[in-house]
Amino acid sequence: MDVLEPSKLLDEGRYSRQLYVLGLPAMQRLQEAKVLLSGLQGLGAEVAKNLVLMGVGSLTLHDPHPTCWSDLAAQFFLSEQDLARSRAEASQELLAKLNGAVQVHVYTGDITEELLLNFQVVVLTTSNLEEQLKVGTLCHKHGVCFLVADTRGLMGQLFCDFGENFTVQDPTEAEPMTATIQHISKGSPGILTLRKEADAHYFHNGDLVTFSSIEGMVELNHCDPRPIHVQEDGTLEIGDTSNFSCYLRGGAVTEVKSSQTVSHEPLDAALLQPRVVAQSPQEVHRAHCLHQAFRALHKFQQLSGRPPQPWDPADAERVVGLARALEPLRGTEGEPLEKPLDEALVRRVALSSAGGLSPMAAVLGAVAAQEVLKAVSRKFMPLDQWLYFDALDCLPEDGEHLPNPEDCSPRCCRYDGQIAVFGAGFQEKLSHQHYLLVGAGAIGCELLKGFALAGLGAGGSGGVTVADMDHVEHSNLSRQFLFRTQDIGRPKAEVAAEAAHRLNSDLRVTPRTDPLDSTTEHIYGDEFFSRVDGVAAALDSFQARRYVAARCTHYLKPLLEAGTQGTRGSASVFIPHVTEEYRAPTSTISEDAPYPVCTVRYFPSTVEHTLQWARDEFEGLFRLSAETINCQQALTSLADTDGPNLLTLQQVVLGALRSRPRTWQDCVMWALGHWQLSFHYGITQLLKHLPPNKEGTRFWSDPTQCPQPLEFDANQDTHVLYVLAAANLYAQMHGLPGSQDQPALREMLKLLPLPGPQDLAPIFPSDLASAKLGPEQVQRLHEALKVWSVDAPLRPLKFEKDDDSNFHVDFVAAAASLRAQNYGIPPANRAQSKRIVGQIIPAIATSTAAVAGLVGLELYKVVGGPRPLSAFRHSYLHLAENYFSRWVPCAPAIQKFNRLTWTCWDRLKVPAGQPERTLKSLLDHLQEQHGLKVNMLLQGKAVLYSVRWSPEKQAQYLPLSFRCFLS
Repeated sequence: MDVLEPSKLLDEGRYSRQLYVLGLPAMQRLQEAKVLLSGLQGLGAEVAKNLVLMGVGSLTLHDPHPTCWSDLAAQFFLSEQDLARSRAEASQELLAKLNGAVQVHVYTGDITEELLLNFQVVVLTTSNLEEQLKVGTLCHKHGVCFLVADTRGLMGQLFCDFGENFTVQDPTEAEPMTATIQHISKGSPGILTLRKEADAHYFHNGDLVTFSSIEGMVELNHCDPRPIHVQEDGTLEIGDTSNFSCYLRGGAVTEVKSSQTVSHEPLDAALLQPRVVAQSPQEVHRAHCLHQAFRALHKFQQLSGRPPQPWDPADAERVVGLARALEPLRGTEGEPLEKPLDEALVRRVALSSAGGLSPMAAVLGAVAAQEVLKAVSRKFMPLDQWLYFDALDCLPEDGEHLPNPEDCSPRCCRYDGQIAVFGAGFQEKLSHQHYLLVGAGAIGCELLKGFALAGLGAGGSGGVTVADMDHVEHSNLSRQFLFRTQDIGRPKAEVAAEAAHRLNSDLRVTPRTDPLDSTTEHIYGDEFFSRVDGVAAALDSFQARRYVAARCTHYLKPLLEAGTQGTRGSASVFIPHVTEEYRAPTSTISEDAPYPVCTVRYFPSTVEHTLQWARDEFEGLFRLSAETINCQQALTSLADTDGPNLLTLQQVVLGALRSRPRTWQDCVMWALGHWQLSFHYGITQLLKHLPPNKEGTRFWSDPTQCPQPLEFDANQDTHVLYVLAAANLYAQMHGLPGSQDQPALREMLKLLPLPGPQDLAPIFPSDLASAKLGPEQVQRLHEALKVWSVDAPLRPLKFEKDDDSNFHVDFVAAAASLRAQNYGIPPANRAQSKRIVGQIIPAIATSTAAVAGLVGLELYKVVGGPRPLSAFRHSYLHLAENYFSRWVPCAPAIQKFNRLTWTCWDRLKVPAGQPERTLKSLLDHLQEQHGLKVNMLLQGKAVLYSVRWSPEKQAQYLPLSFRCFLS
């Protein structure tokens, strides 16, 4: 890979979350790519937005057609002021402002063969079939990747042709599997035993692997990829090792990904013999029917010079007739498909095909942009070759309530594209809704954009309240559409509200920067939720999701919820009395539970343990100790401090020094001493207490490897990097200048003497794990601290993962790597360390936009009025693996207690017409009407009731809780 030009240097801060999805090589290829996009209606705008946010090298826009009213329901770069202007020219300026590193051009001429040779990928949206066939043939001829994307109302299609021999260099999103080695035998074949038996399930026969960090059998380290055979007992056959050295300890086996070749048919051939992405035979048949519906719509346009009119029965019947007359489709072997055309499906498609909807554009635009990324980065398997997506379930199931042509006719307003599908009456209902949006991050920005385009809360008493306590950061800009560079540091809720208002000046958006949790129920309480029609949640933790969902259940409000991780995404809908309530995955209940302290400190067995140890080291050395020294009160309570915490404090204050550091060399000396303490002397001391060969014990056994002390070597990069990072952090804490000159540091380290045990713990007993210090030792440390505090206060360092120049991640990564070497654990690289320690969720603009679109489709159903359970859909997608699934949610679980039956949505109702509304009348009503004897517990104004069913022989208790305010 050539070095990028200075203007093309990768902004790792901006793309940090995306890099965890794509990796650096794919990201660099994306940054060099040139893409032509023809068609700038709503779908084209979504494709363009995603590509620019992700950092494509250059994007050329082509759409000479004038902006019209129907564009504005889905095209967020256009406004009423752009009517009659070329869509491409009107979109260019705002699109370019999304990412200054991307060149955005406009091309106004015809698409010619000569033009196509300038691009790696060509995307056509909202084009006619004749143009698709012409451009597709030329692209296939010249090896240019070609995509067709289109939406018609509630139906969308995507076609990919990447040529006959397209090589995918990295087919999957998952990182290569790495497992720790327990033992390797000499022989033919050699047998490798893994430290954890469960790891064997991740390997498969024929997988290629390589090896690293093995001691003894070093011939395997970094060898050419070897095929493996997984045996029944979980061990791996790795080929002939009979001539290798004997295995001693440690090491890791790592999967090597292999490239795959894809062969695509050109459009003219694929049109009659379509290969569709589907999960079942029923989905295949539906996709084939939608394929024919699209062909019939193209034919109708060709014959009539216009698309079908909204909800016009005559036009719809013509489309059905044209579909019926089309040449039949053929299977993969050329055989005619036997299943008949679903004419009812084609008819419904034709009736609703005139509109342009922002959620449909978001879903199809996200998938299309992901396919462009696959084409230029050669990462992830492309679609094979057609994808059809429809959301006709958004329409009423009862035919009597379908829109009529008059209600769906154009109004010369910004919602014409949406009115063409759902009607003006539905648009009025949308405008009067009041929604709470929780979270203004990546998904939240996309949802707010969709609300603005749809007109949710844009009239009457409607509105949107957006709640988010966070502020805009540089790393947000690669996928959070409403934020720009000048917004960094400002509250997300306020910036998002302003940006949404610019998209639609009629939208009423109220930003709130208060957190939505148990501490703010006086703000988001009864009065607030009484004005809310529904809630959309775009949160990045299950704890927050559980709380918001519980509030929705309490107040009987619909909840729309979405989340992503990498190219995976999900969208869910929860409706009172119709669906089940939200439940977080059971695996996330203990998501924040820390690792046992003893395991992290002395007995790590995973890379996560070593990273947690390194993170704790950072906190103790560079933040907590500085705060303690700065706090005069702490100086009087040292005797009450536990041994390990006091040890850490002593290491910072004294370490290998005798006075406060004054120079860069002092900081280096301290860092070198701490290296010795952590990775050599500390391990030696531990082995004195727990020797590896102690009789009668097998303490050091799977999964915990017996540690080995390291010897400092200035020629080892990780050793030097640790000292460099630690010395710079120590200098920052003391207000001293640091240094980034690694060669000079290496030379300095070769001259400095290594501190011995007597230098590292001059006031401590030989037992470094001692829980208490004697009075004399405490007094000596007390005196040292007083001398230390005479100068300026120390600067506590707060861990910041997104600043790559501050040495924070460098220290943690190097410390964890060295700790892993101590214990024979395969280390994480710097990027992996940053992700794990920073709890970074890999993210990319495409999956974010897709799930927001899926939420928008469910919003149509919620606002449209009472719907049966069968109308709603949960959704899951994995863009890297071309997996798309939608299913009907579960009904709420029915609970029973004697004569009572209820769900989570039900409430006991007390008649409002009683003349005397006292507490006694309430209790009498519960006992007389429901046979419930109530025991009352008072907690301030809230009255909690423990309810017992009285007639039964055996006492059975049913706990209820509700709020009753007493005057």
